[in-house]
Amino acid sequence: MNLKAVLCVLAACFQSAISLKTGNGTETARDLPPLLLVSFDGFRADYLNKYSFPNLQKFYSDGVLIKQLTNVFTTKTFPNHYSLVTGLYAESHGMLASRMYDPRVKKIFTLQNDSDPFWWNEATPIWVSLQKWGYKSAGAMWPGTDLQIQNQTSSYFLKYDSKVSFKERLGNITKWLTEDDSVKFAALYWEEPDHTGHKYGPENTTEMARALKEVDDHVGLLMEQLNQTGLWERINVIITSDHGMVQCSQDRLIQLNKCVNPSSYVLVDLTPVTAILPLTEVSVLYKNLSNCNVHMKAYLKAAIPDRLHYRNNERIQPIILVADEGWTVVQQGNLKRLGDHGYDNSLPSMHPFLAAHGPAFRKDYWMNSINSVDLYPLMCHLLGIPELPNNGSFSAVHCVLVSEKCPDLGVIVGMVIGVLIVLSTITFLFRLMKNREPSTSRPFARLELQEDDDDDDPMLE
Repeated sequence: MNLKAVLCVLAACFQSAISLKTGNGTETARDLPPLLLVSFDGFRADYLNKYSFPNLQKFYSDGVLIKQLTNVFTTKTFPNHYSLVTGLYAESHGMLASRMYDPRVKKIFTLQNDSDPFWWNEATPIWVSLQKWGYKSAGAMWPGTDLQIQNQTSSYFLKYDSKVSFKERLGNITKWLTEDDSVKFAALYWEEPDHTGHKYGPENTTEMARALKEVDDHVGLLMEQLNQTGLWERINVIITSDHGMVQCSQDRLIQLNKCVNPSSYVLVDLTPVTAILPLTEVSVLYKNLSNCNVHMKAYLKAAIPDRLHYRNNERIQPIILVADEGWTVVQQGNLKRLGDHGYDNSLPSMHPFLAAHGPAFRKDYWMNSINSVDLYPLMCHLLGIPELPNNGSFSAVHCVLVSEKCPDLGVIVGMVIGVLIVLSTITFLFRLMKNREPSTSRPFARLELQEDDDDDDPMLE
């Protein structure tokens, strides 16, 4: 059996496995179930392995679990929440950090001064796209839903107020979904376990266990509310987060003012990704910062690695400093918090997770990883609206859907093993039959010659 035949057999097996998965037909846009996106800020992916989550486990055991998401750089709250709903890297959607400076218009962005549409209008979030197609959306304190982006807020929204309980936020979401059937997308945000992670650090297992139990209780309340309102069986729900968290220490401080004169720069954003606006010669300042601490890397804007997708935007400052995992950058003084995020997005400690449940999703299905920007094309598909240009890939995540034709890995592995067994058997039988064929004429000729010579050769028996 030649190689071409083997490949044909394997290809047939893969095709058979794929054909086992069939779609559920098509739906009109109006028939599509609503979609609820929930974010628990700072929920690090490996918390799932370290703590008990009976409600969350119940949620994804009847749905989908993606063990970790590779999020976008910087691994901060605003950049990543905007990436989830636009499918864009930070350099493309313009929401780069918690503090920004735009040199062209000389404006400053902070978490306390975030409502100017100027900062948000470089991208179109999914709720704005949805509303342009004639549907409505709802937002309970999800970043941006209460702001005029592309001249639109979310159809229904709650302005951010940390004093408003999760139960109240959820109650508003379910009210809007049940009372207005044109609401097809809703987004819900909660601050924990981020707040506790910052205050105590993720290695404080007592405090983190308390905060994560509260989060799991909220998941239980979510399922209960959706059941009571009749939404549970007809709504698609995605639970995820924006970033992880890492333990910091007073012993891992990088003090900039010990390396450079504070009058030589303006600090735009601080730790662990620090944005520097030089006030003196850029090359000299860059050299001094490069030699400041072995646990901090200095980049000129043009030399920021491609993989970070953090270079092509006017709001990125001429010098960017990136601290090593667990290290904190300060101008001077002491450590302000025991846990932090914002570090390199390749670090597992920065990765969140994703779980999904609903009529569109497979049951008891898991994946190891996707990119967080892949969520946007998935949500567009669920809502039946076209994607705007984005950095995500629907093909990377489409197998979570029951309507998609996807190979079943278990079936494929079983078929491949079966094919290999069959091929091995055929090969063995082929060789066995070959060995039983009559000998050729040449040995007989040799035998006749030896007999003439009267030669007793013990090998010729």
